[in-house]
Amino acid sequence: MENTIMSKGRSGGSYRSAISGRYVTASHGKASAHTTVRETAGASGTSGGHYRSAISGRYVTTAHGKASPHTTVKEG
Repeated sequence: MENTIMSKGRSGGSYRSAISGRYVTASHGKASAHTTVRETAGASGTSGGHYRSAISGRYVTTAHGKASPHTTVKEG
């Protein structure tokens, strides 16, 4: 099954600011790649509370996520 992009009715994906946690426009997300995360739909039933790096897009440890609040986003 392929992941689909959640975009609130628009194509191109959702972007979330690692600094504020708010959703931002796609153009802002692309222009601020080091401080925004592009979100995709997750599998149903996943556990919450994970941190993702805004720079690499990879999941990071909770300790790293808490130590780097301006470049990570808490998901879930």
